Amino acid sequence: MKRIIKDIQVKRLLYAFLIGSTLISVSSCKKFLEEKPVSNPSDASYWLTEDQGNSAIAGGYALLRKALNDGLTHYAHGDLPTDEFNSDRTIGGEDWQQIQNMEWYLSVPSASTYRPMAKNRRFDNFYSAINWANRCIAGIPTIPSSGYTSEYMTKQKQFLGEAYFIRAFSYFYMGRIWGAVPIVNDEASNGEVDLGSYARSPESEVFAKAIADAKTAQSYLSWTYSASTDRAVRANRGAVLALLAHIYAWQGNYPLCESSADSVLSNGMYTYVNRSSYLDIFKGQSTEGIFEIAQNNAGEASNTIPSIAGFLLKAPYLTTNTGNTSWPMDSLTLKRNFFTDSTDLRRRVGFGLFNTADPVCLKYSNITYTTPTSPLSLNNIIVFRLADIQLLKSEAQAAQGNNSGARVGLNLVREKAGLGASSATDANLFAAVIEERGRELFMEGHRFYDLVRLAKVKGIYKFGNGDSNKITIAEFAAGKYYWPIDPVLVQANSMFTQTSFWAPRMR
Repeated sequence: MKRIIKDIQVKRLLYAFLIGSTLISVSSCKKFLEEKPVSNPSDASYWLTEDQGNSAIAGGYALLRKALNDGLTHYAHGDLPTDEFNSDRTIGGEDWQQIQNMEWYLSVPSASTYRPMAKNRRFDNFYSAINWANRCIAGIPTIPSSGYTSEYMTKQKQFLGEAYFIRAFSYFYMGRIWGAVPIVNDEASNGEVDLGSYARSPESEVFAKAIADAKTAQSYLSWTYSASTDRAVRANRGAVLALLAHIYAWQGNYPLCESSADSVLSNGMYTYVNRSSYLDIFKGQSTEGIFEIAQNNAGEASNTIPSIAGFLLKAPYLTTNTGNTSWPMDSLTLKRNFFTDSTDLRRRVGFGLFNTADPVCLKYSNITYTTPTSPLSLNNIIVFRLADIQLLKSEAQAAQGNNSGARVGLNLVREKAGLGASSATDANLFAAVIEERGRELFMEGHRFYDLVRLAKVKGIYKFGNGDSNKITIAEFAAGKYYWPIDPVLVQANSMFTQTSFWAPRMR
């Protein structure tokens, strides 16, 4: 069995994701989606108008949304296996406890594609986005100038830049999770994504590909948006530079990380949300947002319940859950490490029931009810935002020994939260920046990757609620922080090798 993505075909993508009435709005802008349904389209008959190109790009974002939502991937990879949660407390639901404990070898029946462990060990959805980006890159230049209602070269560059961004982001995201993943040919596929003829490419090549695509996207995209409703949910040059800053940080290339982050910060495109209104960030498209996955209207949110909100909230914030939270946070770590200062606005505004044994993170509490028992979570996935990039620049400066520069950004973020300047020594400044990222970006999908960088740069291991109860120094050196790929994928492609740390441990 060579084809590992059998459930997403081009016809279904065109109909379900891009054009049909079931298409989820990516920008909450009707114009972005006003394409009438078509059946059995071919590339030759499809790439004719600006609206069709626009709808195709919308489909790429929809596929990214699926990739980050399916199996709660964004949070299951980025937050659950960290000190935000206590491994001594039961995580509700199938597989979540094992994911939290980094027992990623758990045996899952091959037919159980619904299981969170199976979903989080597979990269199918990202290759659907990559395949669709490939089709856009091939098809958009063939749209005739007469098919555009606006200045066609400007719009064509925007569409192409967004397609390259989607592809670059997909490779970046997979590279952090699995390290080595296949790099598929760039030519557009007219059928299913077929990885049967590909092996896993080295991580260095994966990130080289992501960087190359991001730089191409940067050359096409401007800082501005076509409409105010496109803000943050469609890529612009700021989103590309934020992506590059994260790629370089992951690679340990801190000079380039700093310069990319500085380009975002110095442009003035983004401004901080007042921390008294901190939760407005997560409703989506705030002045602080740089790149987000849109799901802040009923159409976008229709497939996201149960969502992260369903796992983190309970009554009175989610009336359908009268018990405890399904993903209980480590309340002691929350109070002793993350939010020791009661004046911190991120604590006061961002949490409910903070002083109880089961505190509630309110970042995803923008809930509406279609019926009393049918909640919808109208919160965007905030991938990159201003405070994230500000702290990433400080991390880069601390890594390079520019401690005075690092303190400027670190203390700016703390000041916004109502805190005084950091008292960390120069020797501890890099770790202090990582800890500030933990406070500022709590439950936003960053913590695990931040802790990996902390371990790489400073040899500090904080993956559990002890010094290191999930990854030992030897396990880290052996690459335990990379996920295994699901055995179903290995069985489907004889050229796939299992992630080295997990190969002898898979069950």
